[in-house]
Amino acid sequence: MTVEPRLVVAARTADGTSVVAADAPVPATTVAAWPGSRFHLAWGTPDGGARVGDGLPEAVTLPFFAGVGGTRLLFARYEPDATVPAPTGDPDALAAEVQERLPGLWEVFEPGGTGMHATDTLDYGICLEGELHLELDDGEEALITPGTCVVQHGTRHTWHNRGTTAALMCFVGIGAARDR
Repeated sequence: MTVEPRLVVAARTADGTSVVAADAPVPATTVAAWPGSRFHLAWGTPDGGARVGDGLPEAVTLPFFAGVGGTRLLFARYEPDATVPAPTGDPDALAAEVQERLPGLWEVFEPGGTGMHATDTLDYGICLEGELHLELDDGEEALITPGTCVVQHGTRHTWHNRGTTAALMCFVGIGAARDR
């Protein structure tokens, strides 16, 4: 069974009653630069810190990575590497599409197409389906399977799906200040 990302938001009315303020599937965003990847931008809070209270706050899902104190909740689906074609087209056009649809994402990736990147976020990732290999700076890899939780402290890394089925991760990213 394939998990289809869905978002339910509970909020309070002006009189303090809790209600289901939203309940809907989270649509996928795709870009030609990363064929085989789908990003479901579910929710986020403004930079500077989350607040709670009456009414339904607006979700902040872009830019892709939150600034200090902001948050992002997203799902990322990765098809098996063996089934994903290389991106085709003008490199400048590919970059422009990412910058338009997922602002802030393109800039964190290193040139050369290795997928290596680092962000100024503290990320909690939970594998929901499939399996991924998390590659780090020194070439060390960790196999990530359903139920595995990954905590990323702004580290340089990339993901590989060496399996035969799609992998689905749920990420919570918290914008952080980088010490160095």
